[in-house]
Amino acid sequence: MKAKPKATRKRTSQKRAKAFTGVHALLLFPSGEDHKATLDLMRRFSAGVRYAYNRLLEGQTREALKRENGPLRIFFGLNTRYADDAVMKAQALLDSARERGEDPRKVVFGGRKLFETLRRRHLSGKPLKELKREWKEKRQGLLYSRGDKTKGGNLNLRLLVKDGALWLRINLGDGGYAHALIQTKHPNLSTLLQRVYASLPYNVELSLKDGKVYATFTWEEEPAPLVATKENGVLALDVNSDPYHLALALVSPDGNLKRHLTLSLEEVDRAPNRGTKELLLWKIAHQVVSLAEEHGVAVATERLKHLPKGRRGDGSGRAFRRKQHRFAYASLLRKVHSLARKKGVQVVEVNPQDTSAIGMLKYAPQLSLSKDVAAAYVIGRRALGFKEKLPKGYGKLLRDERFRDHAQGFYASRVRELQAKKAQEQNPYLRRRLSREIGEAKRHLSLLSSLQGSPGSQEGSTEGRNLLGGNPWRVLRVGLFLPLLGREVPRDLSPLKVILHRGAWEGWKGGLGPPPGGGPECANVRSA
Repeated sequence: MKAKPKATRKRTSQKRAKAFTGVHALLLFPSGEDHKATLDLMRRFSAGVRYAYNRLLEGQTREALKRENGPLRIFFGLNTRYADDAVMKAQALLDSARERGEDPRKVVFGGRKLFETLRRRHLSGKPLKELKREWKEKRQGLLYSRGDKTKGGNLNLRLLVKDGALWLRINLGDGGYAHALIQTKHPNLSTLLQRVYASLPYNVELSLKDGKVYATFTWEEEPAPLVATKENGVLALDVNSDPYHLALALVSPDGNLKRHLTLSLEEVDRAPNRGTKELLLWKIAHQVVSLAEEHGVAVATERLKHLPKGRRGDGSGRAFRRKQHRFAYASLLRKVHSLARKKGVQVVEVNPQDTSAIGMLKYAPQLSLSKDVAAAYVIGRRALGFKEKLPKGYGKLLRDERFRDHAQGFYASRVRELQAKKAQEQNPYLRRRLSREIGEAKRHLSLLSSLQGSPGSQEGSTEGRNLLGGNPWRVLRVGLFLPLLGREVPRDLSPLKVILHRGAWEGWKGGLGPPPGGGPECANVRSA
């Protein structure tokens, strides 16, 4: 019998995203003076972007910054178009930081990783010189100009064809021009040339790397008419690093699961080089979009986000870092999005918050799904506008003081045990790992304590906080997985079925304590 989860539904309109095509090329400067003038312009433009970013933070407007007698014109010698593009770049960076939930005042131009490495002052000689060069190029090596249909392509950075060769004419902003030869074998070059001959607009961005100037040309394509939309349902996908595969869930418009499957990504991991890896990822993207076309449904994914992949010495372990660094999450989703839009398949991106926790706690035990397919199912339901209600059994569990006391006692004991191990450990790397685990245990203890806090509300991906305060899905994950199932990310979630329906946890396998493998005193308790 097919389960039909209870849910409330909310319809939302979604604006179709723009689809861009591009060409990457190397610039060759026959004249040393032209090369020098271009680098100087890139330096001034980069400085203008940083200046505009800080002024936007202070509340100044785009119009005030780009005007004829504005600061970008006077201080940095940029013409009005360059000034406007610098403000636009700064605004895009500001919006991106806010969307990721980061403090925009802490943005580091040139890259935080490079900045932190330089600040440590542990390098010398050639490595330090190379690092400073890279830092300088990232901070000073940018120039951007938007295309303009009324100006026949791009007024500041214009492509010209001379004697059968393609050149870029660079407006230096002082009445002069620099010229550079375009060197590329990009497959989209012929399309770019067609736009040049047709006087159609294209955007140009210059960047500096290893002392060479590169150009990226992009233009907006007319989106294909939609042939598959979420009105017919969605094909939701979730990428997982361990095991390395793609989980797919076909969700009907009423929110029910029609079909699910997984596609292995192990072949991608074994690819001998980057080119082969890219081809394999495109092959998988074609499989996903073809399946969506076959069923006439939209593609639903999590909104692209930054994934911390760890670094050597952070205590996360070599095996964990290897899994994270091979994880082609963003690359695969970008390919799926790009291909879907070209095929006329609607793409729906949702907030990734708590999708895995809800899937593991609710649908994995209820429908006998793997945690990965369950997460994809939650993504699909969220894309259709459904909100997840907390099962009655879990609500009963959250109100059970004995359960809360048991979970808090578990983490309090775990903190003491880990602190004792750290005091005896001599290896600095293992001490760092223990410190990380102690911090996690304390955070979990604090989260459990939030059940006794003041009422609150949380809009977005979950139903909200329970009456006692605290995010219920996160509290349940912390209170059930490690204390009762023995792992932070359990493989077998079927034991949660009885708790989900009845809220009964004390009679776990005939005893009042956790199952084998649970509890702070058990030697085989480990984090996934």
